Amino acid sequence: MLRHIVLWKMKESAGGRPKNENAQELKKRLEALKGLIPDLVELKVGFDFRSPAPSFEICLNTLFHDEKGLENYQKHPEHVKVVEFVKEVTTERAAVDYLSD
Repeated sequence: MLRHIVLWKMKESAGGRPKNENAQELKKRLEALKGLIPDLVELKVGFDFRSPAPSFEICLNTLFHDEKGLENYQKHPEHVKVVEFVKEVTTERAAVDYLSD
């Protein structure tokens, strides 16, 4: 199994909406990918509630059977649409991929 984790820092505002609204919208769009992408085994989205600024504020935690599944997810048209929104509302991104049990 392959675990893919992504962290983002949100812009203070984008698209006429404040950071908290964009973060909720990003969560909604990411969670909507469940069931749409066959290779996506698990998807969870959470917000950082303890770390002081300038921590990463939103976390995506996904699980795939293998690297090919992750590649298919990243190229999937529905994922690409979410990535477009991510680029509009975030300032930084960090990611890690690791093999898990």
